[in-house]
Amino acid sequence: MILPQSPLPAFSVKLVSRNALKLIVAASLLFFFLIFSACGDGAKSTSTSQNIKAEQKKKPTIQTPSINADSAYYFVEKQLSFGPRVPGTPAHKACADWLENTLAEYADEVMVQEFKTRVYDDRIFEGKNIIASFKPEFQNRIFLSAHWDSRPYADHDPDIENHQVPIDGANDGASGTGVLIEIARQLRLQMPRVGIDIILFDLEDYGPPQDSQTDQSTDTWGLGSQYWAQNFHKPGYSARYGILLDMVGAENAVFPMEGFSMHFAPDITKKIWAIAGEIGYGDYFVYDQGGYITDDHYYINSLAQIPTINIIHLDPASTNGTFYDHWHTVNDNLEQIDRGTLKIVGQTVLEVIFRE
Repeated sequence: MILPQSPLPAFSVKLVSRNALKLIVAASLLFFFLIFSACGDGAKSTSTSQNIKAEQKKKPTIQTPSINADSAYYFVEKQLSFGPRVPGTPAHKACADWLENTLAEYADEVMVQEFKTRVYDDRIFEGKNIIASFKPEFQNRIFLSAHWDSRPYADHDPDIENHQVPIDGANDGASGTGVLIEIARQLRLQMPRVGIDIILFDLEDYGPPQDSQTDQSTDTWGLGSQYWAQNFHKPGYSARYGILLDMVGAENAVFPMEGFSMHFAPDITKKIWAIAGEIGYGDYFVYDQGGYITDDHYYINSLAQIPTINIIHLDPASTNGTFYDHWHTVNDNLEQIDRGTLKIVGQTVLEVIFRE
């Protein structure tokens, strides 16, 4: 027997069902809201992750290689083995051949820029600027430089009898060149994101003797860089900036911010010194203002208008009042070269170019 439903209980049941329906609808809306929100967050998260990966792919992290101090020292020693690298001598020619052949083992291209120039006493000399290029197709470029010739006169030697004796130029010339050859060896194994040119200038050190009565004009120095600055090895050559190395091998060397470097390229100078300090070489790359040195970088700045800085050992307390004690003396030999200093300078330069 089916009992008849009374109106009141039936009404009560209907009210309960409507409330339940509202709860179900609300729960459903919340459920779908959470689902769509989760999907949206997931899409956003995926998009962000893809952007990060794309950026990392665009600018991959590159580990800076490590300079081998013994290798850099060997490259200095090898240059000295030919004898003083005075232009016009067999030693000069033999060293030029070795530099060209050695750099050809590492670089993509090597060019010898031969030129003729007039020295302080009006004689005509033949010079050779040796240029090694890495990734020559890259438009974004930095150049590294040093001079490879040596002084024909030890005119600052304490012994006046040595003033006409040519010097080995271990620190003054060979140290910078040795560091750059070691850098070239490292670049053969691993490249930064920029093209690199290594330029070894000739006839930098053939200025007049200190005790000579001839023209003492500063333009009788840096003849190879003067020629290159007005006759690029490639038409239309350009570089963002350049780094010159000069006298970078002596023990306990100190490199203040040289005057013309700060005048022509203060931002680049400060950046390099900051990087040197960051990697632990702040005792060598000091924030003191150095003197104004008319070196190869002066002519590149003034003639080629490529901002170029000079990493050079300056010591106002030395016997000559400007450079390290054995500058332009017969004692500028291999005994003055410190592997640690070569490493510090080379590693700093590598760190700079690999951060570009």
